[in-house]
Amino acid sequence: MAHAAGKQGPKIVSKSSAGGTGAAGAGGGPPIMPLASPLMGKKKKPFLGMPAPLGYVPGLGRGATGFTTRSDIGPARDANDPVDDRHAPPGKRTVGDQMKKNQDDDDEDLNDTNYDEFNGYAGSLFSSGPYEKDDEEADAIYAALDKRMDERRKERRELREKEEIEKYRMERPKIQQQFSDLKRKLSEVSEEEWLSIPEVGDARNKRQRNPRYEKLTPVPDSFFSKHLQTGENHTTVDPLQGLGGLNTPYPGSMTPGTGELDMRKIGQARNTLMDMRLSQVSDSVSGQTVVDPKGYLTDLNSMIPTHGGDISDIKKARLLLKSVRETNPHHPPAWIASARLEEVTGKLQVARNLIMKGTEMCPKSEDVWLEAARLQPGDTAKAVVAQAVRHLPGSVRIYIRAAELETDIRAKKRVLRKALENVSKSVRLWKTAVELEEPEDARIMLSRAVECCPTSVELWLALARLETYENARRVLNKARENIPTDRHIWITAAKLEEANSNTQMVDKIIDRAITSLRANGVEINREQWIQDAEECDKAGSVATCQAVIRAVIGIGIEEEDRKHTWMEDADSCVAHGALECARAIYAHALQVFPSKKSVWLRAAYFEKNNGTRESLEALLQRAVAHCPKAEVLWLMGAKSKWLAEDVPAARSILALAFQANPNSEEIWLAAVKLESENNEYERARRLLAKARSSAPTARVFMKSVKLEWVLGNIDASQELCTEALKHYEDFPKLWMMRGQIEEQCENMDKAREAYNQGLKKCPHSGGLWLLLSRLEERVGQLTRARAILEKARLKNPQGPDLWLESVRLEFRAGLKNIANTLMAKALQECPNSGILWAEAVFLEARPQRKTKSVDALKKCEHDPHVLLAVAKLFWSERKITKAREWFLRTVKIEPDLGDAWALFYKFELQHGTEEQQEEVRKRCENAEPRHGELWCAESKHVLNWQKKTGEILAEVASKIKNTF
Repeated sequence: MAHAAGKQGPKIVSKSSAGGTGAAGAGGGPPIMPLASPLMGKKKKPFLGMPAPLGYVPGLGRGATGFTTRSDIGPARDANDPVDDRHAPPGKRTVGDQMKKNQDDDDEDLNDTNYDEFNGYAGSLFSSGPYEKDDEEADAIYAALDKRMDERRKERRELREKEEIEKYRMERPKIQQQFSDLKRKLSEVSEEEWLSIPEVGDARNKRQRNPRYEKLTPVPDSFFSKHLQTGENHTTVDPLQGLGGLNTPYPGSMTPGTGELDMRKIGQARNTLMDMRLSQVSDSVSGQTVVDPKGYLTDLNSMIPTHGGDISDIKKARLLLKSVRETNPHHPPAWIASARLEEVTGKLQVARNLIMKGTEMCPKSEDVWLEAARLQPGDTAKAVVAQAVRHLPGSVRIYIRAAELETDIRAKKRVLRKALENVSKSVRLWKTAVELEEPEDARIMLSRAVECCPTSVELWLALARLETYENARRVLNKARENIPTDRHIWITAAKLEEANSNTQMVDKIIDRAITSLRANGVEINREQWIQDAEECDKAGSVATCQAVIRAVIGIGIEEEDRKHTWMEDADSCVAHGALECARAIYAHALQVFPSKKSVWLRAAYFEKNNGTRESLEALLQRAVAHCPKAEVLWLMGAKSKWLAEDVPAARSILALAFQANPNSEEIWLAAVKLESENNEYERARRLLAKARSSAPTARVFMKSVKLEWVLGNIDASQELCTEALKHYEDFPKLWMMRGQIEEQCENMDKAREAYNQGLKKCPHSGGLWLLLSRLEERVGQLTRARAILEKARLKNPQGPDLWLESVRLEFRAGLKNIANTLMAKALQECPNSGILWAEAVFLEARPQRKTKSVDALKKCEHDPHVLLAVAKLFWSERKITKAREWFLRTVKIEPDLGDAWALFYKFELQHGTEEQQEEVRKRCENAEPRHGELWCAESKHVLNWQKKTGEILAEVASKIKNTF
């Protein structure tokens, strides 16, 4: 447009100019000069190429501005025209749809259907407005408030979500859970039933069942020969050249004029190539010349470079090492590293060449010669070592390598003797040579060795072992003269005297050793000497071991730390299996502390666990002589005699104990137990009567009631119980016994009354609450039993036994949901209770038990009840080895838990051998467990009062059913 306007302007101007000229001419005025010549007006306008005037807008004078043409907006589109995208979704396929969509995006949806009473409109009313800093601060404050409110409701919301998920999973269990009971029933299916199950038919079609495999037919040799002839353009040889001497290797024939393919020759070439590869593999570092056909593939794999780096890294390393070798050719590590690099990359021959060149450049380097001997095969390696010996005649390692390369014993001896001629001061060479000799020749060589190497303790001791007693003493004396600072010579001398029954010299030798070593400036290291004593103990030199312990046990210890340190030393020796060392430490401690009851007890328990009955009784006799007021020592002595079925001796020990401790409750009760166990009931009654008069305690009264009860004297037991409650009404066991006696007599009301009276006096006794609730449950009063347990939990909120009984009460009543709820509350109140976690594991369904057991172990890692529950879990899953490991862990942590022993014994009865069953029974008898729910139910039953531990174990195990 501007261009058009520009063209129009000059024409208008030209006309006016012409008109003006005509008028002037007519008027006779002077002629006006034209702006340009006619030639210029025809060819070029005068204003072209000149800048426009200031403020000039093209076309403004005729109104040609501010409008849009079709070329600016494109062709017109109707609203119903389809869009360019042929695959547009519905609602966007026409021009009108897209225009409407763009308009909807711009306009906010303020329809009533898009309005919420709490949140307002779905979109923001002010989204089109500017977003300023105040808006940002307000949004941050609101976001913080929302976060805070969310945290306040978080715990409750998560608990609700968890309950909803559990409820959903219970209503819609997984397929795996739905079929878990059927899977368990598969264990009952017999082999015949399993085999009788019909096979499932193949649902595939015929083509899928019978696929047509690709057929491969070997091509005959004629096919190759034919195509070889037809495919070649020039296969003939000039006859003159053929006659000129291109003879074939076969006599009487000439080179053929056409290309032929001889398959027989190809097969021969293949065999030749295979032979070359086999020979290459057989040429290994160790000189192997026989190839194992089975290991051929493995050997081929070993030819592949096993280096972890890239090829470029190998090249860089090779270049770097080459630079090092050229810069410093007399540097041995450079040659060794280069050879090993080539060895790793599979170029063994290159490595051998490099290392041999290294031996030429570094003939005095021991490492280079040893590396060369390693890389070379057998005979070549011997030649390399021989060459190395000529350059380094004093190298011990080269002589040792030379001996290793020899396969014959005589050749080895010859090499080592030659080496000893050149290097007679090497202890390593002497030891290697002596090991190859017979005892007599070894003794002769050692006598020469100690002359050459007088400071080697090992050679002196080896010679002393091979000599006779008298000669060994002389050898050791010479050794002490040559090496006055070594303790092993003195200890060996003591062992020598002990071995020849000269035990009185052992203490003298050890004492002289300590004195001599101190005189020679040697510091006496107590820990080292105790280790030597342990080695003597394991070697059977008991007297030497005890002498060493007595000599060094007090060295370097403060007086106030002696008892504690010695007890730790004894425990350490027991842990290392050095029992004589521990016995010597206890004996020395008892000499220093004869009146310390704790030391006597530790020694007594040590003898009980590791010694004999005679040693234990001898120790206890000395113990009660020094500590007559220690009741436990008297009781251990009496029990040892009783277990040996020496009842009179046990009575005499208890009589002496009475004299030393006239009013001791423990000794009275031990005497009563001794008599009652041996069916001396009248003696037991008299002892209890005397005890009630001279030393009346609640336990004495309880044992009196128990004796009459188990003997069937119900009236006498009730009278004694009434009398006892007058004096000790706050002793809950008396109230329990009274109620149980009434229950046995079917007097439920009196039993209830006894329990209620006891709870008034002893409201914190969990046993009384449990007995009362079980009584109500037994008579059918489930609601009352539940109320009693709730009251008990209010009185004792942290009592896990009461929570456990509440859970079991609901479970026995068939209310599993209530039981689970109670268990959750119980675990909140008592989060570290092992018995609750153990019960919680088996309240879960089978798929969830493992997860629950992991949670239990996190909370109560070392609780025996939890460990026992895990063992039962593995048992139920038939993981026998793991179950046994967890049973062993349980009884090790808590040997007093009878339930663990009973379950372990039941497990071994089902899955173990007779030896394993006997081992569990013996360990249980040694542990003498006294606690455990199942165990106490049997051991404290009036009918089982005289049964031994082994009998109770079998009884409890027989009543355990694998309900888990």
